[in-house]
Amino acid sequence: MAMMIWLGMRPRLQGAQFGKRIMGSLQTIKKIQPLDPVQRDGEDCSSGSLRNLMALGGFKRFMSFGAGESVAVQYDKPSDQVLDFPGGKVMFDSEMRFLAESPTERIRCYRVLDDDGGTISGSVFQEVNKELAVKMYTQMVTLQIMDTIFYEAQRQGRISFYMACNGEEALNIGTAAALTDDDIVFPQYREPGGLLWRGFTLQEFADRNFGNKADYGKGRQMPVHYGSNRLNYFTISSPIATQLPQAVGAAYSLKMDKKNACSVTYFGDGATSEGDFHAAMNFAAVMEVPIIFFCRNNGWAISTPTSEQFRSDGVVIKGQAYGIRSIRVDGNDALAVYSAVHAAREMAIREHRPILIEALTYRAGHHSTSDDSTRYRTIDEIEHWRTARDPVSRYRKWVEGNGWWNDDADSELRNNVRKEMLQCIQVAERSQKPPLCELFTDVYDTITSNLQEQEKLLRETIKNHPEDYPADVPV
Repeated sequence: MAMMIWLGMRPRLQGAQFGKRIMGSLQTIKKIQPLDPVQRDGEDCSSGSLRNLMALGGFKRFMSFGAGESVAVQYDKPSDQVLDFPGGKVMFDSEMRFLAESPTERIRCYRVLDDDGGTISGSVFQEVNKELAVKMYTQMVTLQIMDTIFYEAQRQGRISFYMACNGEEALNIGTAAALTDDDIVFPQYREPGGLLWRGFTLQEFADRNFGNKADYGKGRQMPVHYGSNRLNYFTISSPIATQLPQAVGAAYSLKMDKKNACSVTYFGDGATSEGDFHAAMNFAAVMEVPIIFFCRNNGWAISTPTSEQFRSDGVVIKGQAYGIRSIRVDGNDALAVYSAVHAAREMAIREHRPILIEALTYRAGHHSTSDDSTRYRTIDEIEHWRTARDPVSRYRKWVEGNGWWNDDADSELRNNVRKEMLQCIQVAERSQKPPLCELFTDVYDTITSNLQEQEKLLRETIKNHPEDYPADVPV
């Protein structure tokens, strides 16, 4: 006669006594409880559609049983025994098997364009028309020129600090083009392309970096710490990974309000070493919120290589560990990035699920103007990525191959952007600084007594030592 094991009831036996009773019971089980086959959300994974390409790794959620519920399970032989554990059925095994620390083959990287800008035969991607393709290219060029000029301005002592995104233009513009203005962006500090795409002007960028009266941060933030409430782009802050849990919270709010939008948060490979990354991933997976985690894996967290940052196969594998659908994409391929984010956004909103995208790219410049990357990586390595793997020239070849661009248009674009950029810097540089009182506003609705006291003391100090304070700040 078959013995029945009742799951979900709290056992009275403890420790070794309970273990012996269970092992003895398992040996007498006779009938098999077949496992449900793993499904992929009803999709035919052999299909060549982009949706199925992105859905690989998805699985059907199994029902779990709460406290006090009982389920009878019967088995026939030890090797086919299963445990109805909360979260899904688990097979038993009489052999001791440790999971390998890493797979024999690294997870593949989704790509559309080859190194010469040609479309790879059989590649599946989201089609773009001429208007969108040209806009993506012009924005990549604009971002590249803006970076170059601001970097030079810092070297001339005109601004205090700058961070460029040279080599990462494709992921900047590729992601921005696939989103809508209703999607909420939580950037790190190397994604100004998202603002540029949404209409943040070159003058607004210049005002922010010079910290003048027109700066939305009123001169209280470091340069490149952009933000725009109007454009759903949260203000950048320096601490690594703090924006990730915030982005999950925003996504949960969008879900509760039934909005047709998602939140998108960017971070580098170094951010995955922070606790905020793991908390955010788990929170997003458990609460099933519409969010895209976009990891900009450029190989270096300032001077720390990825080999010293983690031992896993990059970042994409971490998504699977948290139960998050994930994909690895060529971050220097604008079409691949655009297609991946386009599909990820659709899945995140339609299915109420988080998506992790790992973009493999390379920081062709220094980490910031405070860094000299030649001290920890070779010049040959940098030049190889700057030339052979340049995302802007690679995408330009594809646009030209479609007959949508030429040398004359390129020269005109670059000349116009450079002239406009230089003019914006001159205007920003001549503009008045925010008044001293702005140091104490925007924290409380009504300035508190302790802040009033601080302002009074500061004014007295400036009055007594005027030579120690900048003359261009209105007192």
